[in-house]
Amino acid sequence: MTLLDGALLAGAAIGAGIVNAVAGGGTLLTFPALLSIGLSPVAANATNTLALWPGQLSSAFAYGRHLKDQRRLAISLAVPSVLGGLVGSQLVLRLSERSFELVVPWLILVACALLAAQTLIKKALSGVRGIDHPAILWLVQLGVGIYGGYFGAAMGIMMMAALGVLLPSSQQHANALKVLFSFLINGAAAFCFLGSGKVALVAAAVMAVANTLGGFVGARLAQRLPPAGMRGVAVAVGLYAALRLWVR
Repeated sequence: MTLLDGALLAGAAIGAGIVNAVAGGGTLLTFPALLSIGLSPVAANATNTLALWPGQLSSAFAYGRHLKDQRRLAISLAVPSVLGGLVGSQLVLRLSERSFELVVPWLILVACALLAAQTLIKKALSGVRGIDHPAILWLVQLGVGIYGGYFGAAMGIMMMAALGVLLPSSQQHANALKVLFSFLINGAAAFCFLGSGKVALVAAAVMAVANTLGGFVGARLAQRLPPAGMRGVAVAVGLYAALRLWVR
């Protein structure tokens, strides 16, 4: 890896840390950067998952106060997050990447639509009994975890959309949970990818340091944004993510 390659990866990782903490979708910055230095798609995906993991830890640390308010929910949904990350990482190692890439842009667009209409949907569902049942939350988080373990582009956007609709908590609390669960999902997937030999360790180390800085800065920035601003950023990043995947 050349010095120029390292600078490219570090810049992309800092940007991804900020974007992931504020909205989600940082993978769309780092994944193309890894492809540009010559990694295969599977190796780039595995390296990216490991590289972004420390940044999500620093973001979770910055959101400590909000996570304490949601301690019980954080513990209960940690299990499907980890389980989903493990299942998704095994899928990426065993199945064709191209087949899933075809459907990913559509999944992102659905998440963006859900997030943009979050207030209206929450109002419509306010009278529905059982919508926030633990079993529903568990299954939704399991599905997001599997998706995140497989590829992860806009995983944070999907979580923000789901948590915002299904939970009565504030946008900031939902974002704090999103950051924590992203950390758990990527951690589980990174564990599997490390054992597969697909990770470019030098590239991952460079990106991890830069992403840690970006993740902490992004979490501080996110806590200063109003809920509408956070939703706007998330939708914009999601649309960009879908476009990038279509034109790849």
